Amino acid sequence: MRCSGKLKLLHLRLECIEQNIIKDPSFSKLDLISCRNLLIYLNLELQKQIIPLFNYSLNPSGFLLLGSSETIGEFSHLFDVVDHKSKTYQTSHKLDRVLDQNIIKRVRKTRQENLIFPLVEKDLLTEKLTLRALVEQLLLQKLGLSAALVDKEGNILYLHGSTSRFLELPPGEAGPLNILKMAHVGLDQELKVAFYKALESKESVYCRFLKISKNNQSFTVNLTVQPIPSELSNAPNKPLYLVIFETVPESTLKTLAAPEETTTKSTAHKANDNQRIATLEKELYEQKVFLQISNHKLEISNEELKTFNEDMQSLNEELQSTNEELETSKEELQSVNEELSTVNTELQTKVLDLSHANNDMNNLLAGTNIGTVFVNHKLNVMRFTPSITQIINFIQNDVGRPLGHIVSNLINYNDLLSDIQSVLDSLIPKIIEVEAKDGKWYSMRIQPYRTLENVIEGAVVSFIDITEIVEMRERLLDKTRGLNV
Repeated sequence: MRCSGKLKLLHLRLECIEQNIIKDPSFSKLDLISCRNLLIYLNLELQKQIIPLFNYSLNPSGFLLLGSSETIGEFSHLFDVVDHKSKTYQTSHKLDRVLDQNIIKRVRKTRQENLIFPLVEKDLLTEKLTLRALVEQLLLQKLGLSAALVDKEGNILYLHGSTSRFLELPPGEAGPLNILKMAHVGLDQELKVAFYKALESKESVYCRFLKISKNNQSFTVNLTVQPIPSELSNAPNKPLYLVIFETVPESTLKTLAAPEETTTKSTAHKANDNQRIATLEKELYEQKVFLQISNHKLEISNEELKTFNEDMQSLNEELQSTNEELETSKEELQSVNEELSTVNTELQTKVLDLSHANNDMNNLLAGTNIGTVFVNHKLNVMRFTPSITQIINFIQNDVGRPLGHIVSNLINYNDLLSDIQSVLDSLIPKIIEVEAKDGKWYSMRIQPYRTLENVIEGAVVSFIDITEIVEMRERLLDKTRGLNV
């Protein structure tokens, strides 16, 4: 296919991804070229041609980076060594932009040639390519076929040649390039049928004389969908397919149509009928294949739906089981809650009873006018009655304090703590008559404090007013003395 120079330049801008430093026109005005571990794969003659090209492409004082096993060789006059260890070179100032005249002629000549297929010197081409590779390249250039390498979903992996006449970008958001969505009208349906047929049969599918219209121009195309053998693919588990587009020349169509013009009208009518029947049969076959493919996809979708339904049923059963467990847990929690409510009611009843008993005890102790104090093993005050405040100077905040820190109103008696400790040690009660500062006499009784479980938790000190008894006893003693006298 011929194209103008403008189209060639556009094609180069779109598809020239690789740069051949041997045959492609070299870049210019570069600040840095990094060519590491490439020269070691080229012979000495190619290296002698490439190093000056690097000097030509670099700006003055530009840098060149080579591999650890590479060197500039005999072109030390073109570069200065910046770092010998890292193989870093800089273009020489005194020889800046200087090249061998043969190299300049070769670069200029290459730029004037076809930009898509640059000319390569005969000796270099013979040295670089084998005979088989040379023949294959010339055949590809001669045939001028366009092709696309796709996967089993139709996603484009690689494009060869100009495919703009057969494919176009679909409208909408840009996504993965799919050849089934990019085919032109007149080619899309045939391409889908041929692609799915090749996908099912694992064999090449060939479609001839497909009419395509673009920009008010029509042309004929032969379409081939060919599976790639698994041994040629890097990923055998991912099948690949090569879609080939071949434009049929007008001369070929005229040659095929010429014999039909020379036939008789009856033969022409018969041929037209046969062609129409063949076309209808072809369309019917294509629709049948398309229907089979659709049924196959529908079966796959049904299987996936069945699997999804089974998963949903399994999930539903798990949810039901979880719900039953939650209901069981709820019943258990309700039972525990009822038990706790019962225990709480019992505790409230006991607290109420205890409160009544405590009130009764307080009223009893207050009504007897008996001063009583309760102490623990450490002789700390646990409780006392109001009547004892006349004997020992207690206040409400004295609960918890040591008994020895509190001043008493007793006279001629300082052994209260030792007597209490003696009772705690021997568990034998003591009764002692003591006198207060106000002249009253008390019968002090010290006894152990026992719990219902018969555990000693301290001592109880009680004071009973015996003033009248002591005075009566004194009077009796005085009368007894008078009679004796």
